[in-house]
Amino acid sequence: MTSKQTGVAEAIAGAILTIDLAALRENYRILKNRLGGVACAGVVKADGYGLGVDAVANALANEGCDSFFVAQLSEALVLRNALKGHAAIHVLNGLAPGSEIHAAEAEITPVLNCLEQIADWARLAQRLGRRLPAVLQVDSGMSRMGLAPSEVDQLAAEPARLAALDIRLVMSHLACADEPGNDANDLQRASFDHLRTLLPNVKASLANSSGVFLGSEFHYDLARPGAALYGINPTPGTRNPMRPVVRLEAKVVQTREIGDGVGIGYGYASRARATMRLATISLGYADGWHRRAMGSAFFNGNRLPFAGRVSMDSIILDITSLAPGALKPGDLVELIGPNQTIDEVAAHAGTIGYEILTGLGPRFHRRYIGG
Repeated sequence: MTSKQTGVAEAIAGAILTIDLAALRENYRILKNRLGGVACAGVVKADGYGLGVDAVANALANEGCDSFFVAQLSEALVLRNALKGHAAIHVLNGLAPGSEIHAAEAEITPVLNCLEQIADWARLAQRLGRRLPAVLQVDSGMSRMGLAPSEVDQLAAEPARLAALDIRLVMSHLACADEPGNDANDLQRASFDHLRTLLPNVKASLANSSGVFLGSEFHYDLARPGAALYGINPTPGTRNPMRPVVRLEAKVVQTREIGDGVGIGYGYASRARATMRLATISLGYADGWHRRAMGSAFFNGNRLPFAGRVSMDSIILDITSLAPGALKPGDLVELIGPNQTIDEVAAHAGTIGYEILTGLGPRFHRRYIGG
């Protein structure tokens, strides 16, 4: 396996984040196989879900992915510079007024979510004297982004609004795809089917990561997985079909022994129940580890519970179960990895893996393997 080092140098970093690009590519293949012959895009917003869009997007491109989605135009422009070959890049949030020319010059395709965005993009097309590519998003029931049914009716009644545009795709987004028994999924699919009949007869896209696993009736012409690519479980409550992509390890700063009753951490949130040995590691909520995510670290497969509160730059571990001297300053303990998945970490924090992944901070030494 090849390895590339980025970010803070390993010798001075408090923690190491390892990103397995081979696992990322395998996850893309797993999703492609699940989709049969349906095309599979890659959602790489938020800097490739926090893992580095340059490395992530190029790994996916090397696996055959030629269609990418980001949230904002600024991300799309970075991605255009990062990709070594030509690819379709789409901006899910559409374009802010006045930014349209920058998208056109970089050959970025906006996802148009309202009549105002459509009008602005069409005006630019007319000014440039050429049709500009676009994706239309309809709101099938999530109430977040996309053309309202009344706006779709207006477009159907006034098709000239789209005459200057090359509509490539009609899409929507599922709100409850990670709940396969939720009636909302079928209701959204029915709404999507109705709304797209009123629009140009082009390819369609509805499935996100979890939507890929709802069945072929949700697949249409293009799926847009994001979280599943990075190892987050798209089927909560069942075995994760994806491969883990990230491993997070933190360095031990120091160890100590304390006596019965001694307070531990801010507010003395816990106290020693007997003589204890503790280790302080160089990782905290400034690095994206949630303050309320009271979990454990692991060393050589041994579970080391957190003791006291998570601090901004450090966490205290109970290492009493280890032999004296087994853990020393500079040693690495695992926070995310084979012993504790990112979804389990999220459960400790009362959140989801997406938030944990995208919140991992800039102070890590980043190691890319399997490139």
